[in-house]
Amino acid sequence: MAKAQTAFVCQSCGAVHARWQGRCEACGAWNTIVEEARETPQSLSPGARARSKGPGLAFENLDGIAVAPPRLVSGIGEFDRVCGGGLVEASAILVGGDPGIGKSTLLLQAVAGAARRGIKSVYVSGEEAIAQVQDRARRMGIEKAPVKLAAETRLETILDALKHEKPQLAIVDSIQTLWTETLTAAPGTVAQVRACAHELVRFAKKAGTVLILVGHVTKDGQIAGPRVVEHLVDAVLQFEGERSHHFRILRGLKNRFGPTDEIGVFEMGDAGLREVTNPSQLFLDNRGQARPGSVVFAGIEGTRPVLVEIQALASPTSFGAPRRAVVGWDATRLAMILAVLETRCGLGFGGRDVYLNVAGGLKITEPAADLAVAAALISALFDVALPEECVVFGEIALSGDVRPVSRADARLKEAEKLGFTQAFLPRAASANSSASKMAKAGGQNPRLVAGPVGVKHRVIATAADLVTAITGEENPGPKALSEQDE
Repeated sequence: MAKAQTAFVCQSCGAVHARWQGRCEACGAWNTIVEEARETPQSLSPGARARSKGPGLAFENLDGIAVAPPRLVSGIGEFDRVCGGGLVEASAILVGGDPGIGKSTLLLQAVAGAARRGIKSVYVSGEEAIAQVQDRARRMGIEKAPVKLAAETRLETILDALKHEKPQLAIVDSIQTLWTETLTAAPGTVAQVRACAHELVRFAKKAGTVLILVGHVTKDGQIAGPRVVEHLVDAVLQFEGERSHHFRILRGLKNRFGPTDEIGVFEMGDAGLREVTNPSQLFLDNRGQARPGSVVFAGIEGTRPVLVEIQALASPTSFGAPRRAVVGWDATRLAMILAVLETRCGLGFGGRDVYLNVAGGLKITEPAADLAVAAALISALFDVALPEECVVFGEIALSGDVRPVSRADARLKEAEKLGFTQAFLPRAASANSSASKMAKAGGQNPRLVAGPVGVKHRVIATAADLVTAITGEENPGPKALSEQDE
């Protein structure tokens, strides 16, 4: 019989403490330590110890040939894309996202698509009744899909049902609502989440079932519960988006069977989520004619190029400390770009409020957006619009130099496909790419050079070259600012 003990566990990070204290030493959170009862297994019996003395572990050679794991296709291309081409048998996936963002809708469509392809699928809801799930399925037109539904929160009951049904795909919504009778802690606590997730993943590995867990997120956007849950699963997917926008983005944060940072784009409608096969066209759909402060950035999200509009506004401040507001980009990186423009180019943003926005609600993390952000800021400061059919990408160093970025050809081909004819880019580092050969031919000359992909290139070597390319003047900073302030 297991011996019951108590432990003081942080509800934020899962750290275990010997006694209660106001602040967790592991994560620094206050008032998150709660006393919980936990089970400590007894030591192994002599017979079990004797059986455990054998080798028990077989080693393989490093040069062995591994067979690619089989995959189950759900029929939703964007979902399968983020998963690495499909769902791998005996794998566990954790899907997180803000409340009401559409996690249940997405997974219900995915499980319905898989069931229609002959994949035996079950959907276990711990938050909604069966009638609510059925109503959503009728609204989306997938009520005829052969999916078996259940509403339960007790872990032992769910495991017994899964062992009896032996499904190929199982979805549990959500892991924070489950509880096991072996623990006295309340559902949603660190102990319950960790124990339930461990047992479900253990079942999936043993039975060969694809397990998808839904996880809540904290106010910071992190998946709630202990980090050990993210380590237990094979893939972590984040479903994000702004409620004011009609599209959603599924982003892969971890994937043992495919690339990370891959994205899938969906559009939310009355009948559920619709796949967006060309996200660049969606993000630029409402873009009008060229305006000051508006720049199109050619980025890379995962394996696909994505074009998105970056908007900037620099207005005179009414207060002593100018304001810096950022949506969709890193505020620290914006401060760095402003410092480079002020120090290396002589531009003055100290007396202006700066607002930066990535149109459409997309969050950009790659450094290749530095040049596009700088171009938007310069355009807004001098009230000069960039050419309407122009894309910008490149990384800016603290010295003011513009560094090359990866996959320049893919960015330019995507721009050409959408009708863009010009590009501001850095000197490429690779001599094998067509953009690289063109950039070396152009050298320091900022003139437009016809490139092999059909997009005219303008080489930007430093941040000062960018100012010159936009304003058409050689060192226009102090002069233009003095005229503007008058």
